[in-house]
Amino acid sequence: MHPRTWFARSFVAPLCLPAALAATLAACKNDSPTPAPGAAASSASAATAAAPPKVAHDAIPRATFNQLALRNNLPLYWASDDDGDGAVDPDEVRSLLFYPSDTKWTAGGAFTPAFDDVYAQLVKVAKAPPPEDARARLVLEDLAQGAPTLVYSDLRAASPGDKEMFLHIVAASKLIDRLYAVENGLPVLAAAVPAGDAASQSLFRRNWGPKCVGPKTEKDPACSAIPGAATRPTVDVYPADLQSDAKFCEALEKRTDAKALLEPFTVVRRSTTDAKKLTAVPLTVAYKDTMTEVATELRAAAAAIVDPSEAPMRAYLTAAAQSFTDNDWLPSDEAWSKMNAQNSKYYLRVGADETYWEPCNHKAGFHMTFARINAESLKWQSKLTPVQQEMEKTLAAAIGAPYAERKVTFHLPDFIDIVFNSGDDRNPIGATIGQSLPNWGKVAAEGRGRTVAMSNLYTDKDSMHSRQEQAESLLTKETMVAYSADHAAGMLKTILHEATHNLGPAHEYAYKGKTDAQWFGGGLASMMEELKSETGALYFIDFIQKKGIIDEKTARQTHVDGIVWAFGHISRGMYESGGQRKGYSQLAAIQIGFLMDEGALKFGANAPAANGKDKGAFTLDFAKMPAAVDKMMKVVGRLKATGDRAGAEALAKKYVDSDAIVPHKIITERVLRFPKASFVYALDM
Repeated sequence: MHPRTWFARSFVAPLCLPAALAATLAACKNDSPTPAPGAAASSASAATAAAPPKVAHDAIPRATFNQLALRNNLPLYWASDDDGDGAVDPDEVRSLLFYPSDTKWTAGGAFTPAFDDVYAQLVKVAKAPPPEDARARLVLEDLAQGAPTLVYSDLRAASPGDKEMFLHIVAASKLIDRLYAVENGLPVLAAAVPAGDAASQSLFRRNWGPKCVGPKTEKDPACSAIPGAATRPTVDVYPADLQSDAKFCEALEKRTDAKALLEPFTVVRRSTTDAKKLTAVPLTVAYKDTMTEVATELRAAAAAIVDPSEAPMRAYLTAAAQSFTDNDWLPSDEAWSKMNAQNSKYYLRVGADETYWEPCNHKAGFHMTFARINAESLKWQSKLTPVQQEMEKTLAAAIGAPYAERKVTFHLPDFIDIVFNSGDDRNPIGATIGQSLPNWGKVAAEGRGRTVAMSNLYTDKDSMHSRQEQAESLLTKETMVAYSADHAAGMLKTILHEATHNLGPAHEYAYKGKTDAQWFGGGLASMMEELKSETGALYFIDFIQKKGIIDEKTARQTHVDGIVWAFGHISRGMYESGGQRKGYSQLAAIQIGFLMDEGALKFGANAPAANGKDKGAFTLDFAKMPAAVDKMMKVVGRLKATGDRAGAEALAKKYVDSDAIVPHKIITERVLRFPKASFVYALDM
């Protein structure tokens, strides 16, 4: 039997199954009724006669079970087959967060009738033929490209005060979901999703809208949760009529009042007195009611903390609540910057931060990450903190004028174990594995922000197995020798990536009075910043090896991890269906292409892959990597430092928009043989 989860206090409604399943059930129920005292004996024979036949729970393999639960929008997950019997058992089931319905799947160490009903229906669905409707088939194909992958947290050992805090943080996370959905314009669209179509409802929920996001389906205009829906999103942070123009972002960026209109913590609205005039409205005005509710929950979470050692967490919750009230985010950034792995067990970031989610890449999206500190981070901080200024000096020398070394005092990455992500942090497919915040303001400018690496994502057996098979299909045996299934290589690269966000020409850097967003435009600026940081991740491998922080074996493993990471992002395509750049995909193509041009990475059309099945594979020349990466860092850094938009676009055109150097199609076909992780969350406390 599972201990009580947070659902028990957060929801009171019983499970109402999607129509595709509920139509065959007599009623929507949570558990079997409890007989009156003394009635058990007299009704025993009747109950025995009326009891339904016992349902076998071994008819569906675990991966299929979880995919079917996703298709039917059920908050249900088969975590593992611990006893290896091929049957789902009560102690192997988890109830998931962030679904529109909730149920109690187990009671007293046994499955509830609700679970048995659902299981019987999933068995029927598994045997059913594919739908005849073309759109419905595409919806299922899009869902199938994301393998539900569980992030489970057991918080039962927490103190009563901390558990009370958790409840309020969870309540705030649902409100963050609501805010992010509003920013994306989803309330307007929700009613158009067919009510009886569980798969479309699930896609709309998972994808944050009707658009398909799987690499194989995202550009098919017929693939949508809403029949006939447009593939281009209409977000709430800009007037809807402006967005009918595919180039409305460029038009906004060229206006004389662009700086005020595109400030991240505002939305753009038509003036109430002059419909032709555009004005910037603070988030706390545009979304006042829900932001006030968030503030209330955050203050309640702060009040629940009684442990004096968690004073920094309490201070941040209080400050964040005020930011949700007055739209002044600097005080909460200050309080947040004072939290670290030494003075709190927890990691929390709640607010509006990243801009990648919207078509213009200017407006901050609401998000929440709640995690526990992983003590492994202390080891890396002790190794890298002493050399952080030297890292800045080395990078500044590589970039050259006009960039000059500056004082850096940022915190090196904390390792965090994710409990859950909400809003902009919960991606339909994949997840952020490292982040440096804040992006703006005094804390960012002075290098006092926080950098984190998510240490418990992609560490499950399913994800690690798929990734190794992808690598073996694209790399030669010679290079696969340096591949490590250990998560440490990937975490090191993530740490170096996030550290580089705080080095060189970062967010607050300006050249001739203009920031990178003003030189490049939102989408290109975002891609170039990520390219700088990911190139820095490769660049500093050689640096820390020479410092004796890592050995040659670890250096090689980290380089190979970077190549495999890039393959994964290339497979996702270079552009969104609306034409917006995919920043990580484009930087990955640029890096692979640049390394190929420098001879550090070679593709042999007839070279056998390590899996012994595929022909055409990559070989990494480790001896040439340092010089090749050094040259790439100089090129990318100088483009950033001088606001060279033409140079950045030429770099992208060479490697992103052409197959002449990078074999995009081969990489994509092999990587997409395997579904990508789509993270789901469960919590016990």
